Amino acid sequence: MSKQQSETMEQKILTLLKGERKKEFSRKQISHLLNIKKKNYHAFEAALNDLVKEGLIRRTKGHTYIYQGVSRYVGELSLTRAGFGFVSVEGLDDDIFVARHNMNTALDRDTVEVQLYAQNRRGKRKEGHIIRVIKRFRSVIVGTYRETDYYRYVVPDSTKIYRDIIVAADKTLGAKDGQKVLVSFDRWDSDQHNPEGAIVDILGDPDTPGLDIISVAYAHNLPVKFPAEVEQAAQKKNARITKEILNDRIDLRDLVCFTVDPVDAKDFDDAVSLEKLDNGHWRLGVHIADVSHFVEEGSVLDKEALNRGTSVYLVDRVIPMLPEKLSNDLCSLKPNVDRLAFSCFMELNDTLEVVNHAIHPSVIHSKRRFSYEEVQEIVDSQKPDPLLPVLQDMMALSRKLTRQRFEKGSIDFETPEVRFILDDKGKPKEIIPKKRLGAHRMIEEFMLMANKTVAAHIKTLPEYKSPPPFIYRVHEKPSPEKMEKFYNLLKALNIPFKPVKRISSRWFQQIIESIKGTPEETVIEEVALRSMMKAVYSEKNIGHFGLAFDDYTHFTSPIRRYPDLEVHRLLRLYAAEKPKELKKLRGHLAEICKQSSRQERLAVEAERDSIKLKQVEYIERHIGEAFHGVVSGVTASGIYVELNDTYIEGFVPMTSMTDDYYIYDEATYSMTGRHSGRPIRLGDTVEIRVESVELSRRDINFSLLESADFEPRPLPPKPEATGKRNRKRSSRKKGNRKQK
Repeated sequence: MSKQQSETMEQKILTLLKGERKKEFSRKQISHLLNIKKKNYHAFEAALNDLVKEGLIRRTKGHTYIYQGVSRYVGELSLTRAGFGFVSVEGLDDDIFVARHNMNTALDRDTVEVQLYAQNRRGKRKEGHIIRVIKRFRSVIVGTYRETDYYRYVVPDSTKIYRDIIVAADKTLGAKDGQKVLVSFDRWDSDQHNPEGAIVDILGDPDTPGLDIISVAYAHNLPVKFPAEVEQAAQKKNARITKEILNDRIDLRDLVCFTVDPVDAKDFDDAVSLEKLDNGHWRLGVHIADVSHFVEEGSVLDKEALNRGTSVYLVDRVIPMLPEKLSNDLCSLKPNVDRLAFSCFMELNDTLEVVNHAIHPSVIHSKRRFSYEEVQEIVDSQKPDPLLPVLQDMMALSRKLTRQRFEKGSIDFETPEVRFILDDKGKPKEIIPKKRLGAHRMIEEFMLMANKTVAAHIKTLPEYKSPPPFIYRVHEKPSPEKMEKFYNLLKALNIPFKPVKRISSRWFQQIIESIKGTPEETVIEEVALRSMMKAVYSEKNIGHFGLAFDDYTHFTSPIRRYPDLEVHRLLRLYAAEKPKELKKLRGHLAEICKQSSRQERLAVEAERDSIKLKQVEYIERHIGEAFHGVVSGVTASGIYVELNDTYIEGFVPMTSMTDDYYIYDEATYSMTGRHSGRPIRLGDTVEIRVESVELSRRDINFSLLESADFEPRPLPPKPEATGKRNRKRSSRKKGNRKQK
């Protein structure tokens, strides 16, 4: 059937159902009423399915069809730097594409109502235009103030805010041309005109130290300052531990416990302890700051913490979830002072099974504040130290826990991270890769064990027939579409693998193990990580795929994560009583999970942007210099290269590759020089020269050099056709932080 005939078929179905708006028809009834011939029945079925996908008709649970009319959805808009965007709607499998000229007055991350266009081609992505903005994501915008003889305006820092903000002469707050400012977003009635606003704060001159990172925070709508009433509420709190406070707590002040954190950490969430029991078992203790004692539910402190959702770790600062009085003082498990905590004790037998556990509010007295490096040095050199024996036992136990976790299928991604050494102007002098030490792994294993134990504990409460409402950290299996792309990548790189019908975390772990030490290791790990769904918070326990855990939560960081704070409250609640309104509580937790997951995504994006900004500033000082790196992405328009050690990624445009005529092969993620036979593929080591940098857009351009010792490597054979074309050409990495 031709395209025109298909459209006619769809129109006939619509006309029929529209004439009986409230009546439902079965497929058989519709075909009978339209007198569909047998030879056209497949086309009729396809037309029905297309109309359902377009949202013009609805398929009921009883497999009948009813007219729905023009489809409108509410969702969040995500803009690209190219100007087009996608609206993600809860419940829809695919995002709705919105072209730049259909944005109306919407900006990135606004909540919008979008109306679908009728779709005439099968398989085409849903497309629509924005009818109205329901809620603005941001009320202020950071940018550069500009002034001419005729008008004044602010150029937004974010490339995703594609319109300048017009400022009236009496609303400039005395800003000077070129200064960084915050401008309110007051009015934007029509996309035919620019939005209007007023300067609400002058941040300073562009070269003010630290202002660039502050701009990143504002660009992501992060609350840089606490409201006055929140700071005042925090100042009223004190560290006094009275008899009344001790009544429902176990006293662990004589227990040998200590903290292990980064050398520059200021807040200490967790302390650990380890004891050998008479029966030969280990008693592992994880002691977490009891933030719930200081932050009462429904208080101004609590509302602000929920609004923030998480602390945000930018390159040169932390935007905390709680005011400093709490985060760095009263809640922090400082050494040699009494602190309120929530303790989780786990008794582990010879096979590392938790045979007994206890979770109690407590009071502790940390005996030492270690850094990761200090612990590693003491254990490696067996440096004389009173705590050397327990540190050695902890390291040995953690190695066994790690080995067992991997054997059960937990995936280990060694994603690279860096830290920056900044000068007095806030500019990066040096980029240093972070080393993952055994001490890091030790604390990570103990925290994983505590989080897992707390989540499993909820299943054991005798008062409930089924687990009561709770907050879980969940991670879904990868979608079939993402797995197909990952399979294609493995084929393109000639990595041996066996496709499986039921994907498991163990399968991923085996792939990661098989490529350790190869040139493709970093690229495959990054693509594998992107093949995963994102871990989120949920009131429904579906397990954690990446960790291969049936039960998992976040209990160990309440100073910097709101879900952990709520988990502490729930543990205390269920230990004291059986709540009556469980359904209402479950709904409340669902909202917390949604808000916390949303804020976590925002924090990760801001952290990545701050890192990218400093990487661009760093490489700008090295224009014209040559570096070695790894090909991290291959597209039809050029290649992406990630530099060794600094992990700075730049782009080599195809137009600059003038030494040969390169032919791009999408199937193998590679390109080959027609005359030289030089292949370029993912994971290849190459030499580049830094050509240019555009700081405002975070763009870095490289040119490809040919090393004197270059020897072409043969490309693997093309993978067999999968029947479904991979439309996304690039394997460009999205970021380097993992979230468990």
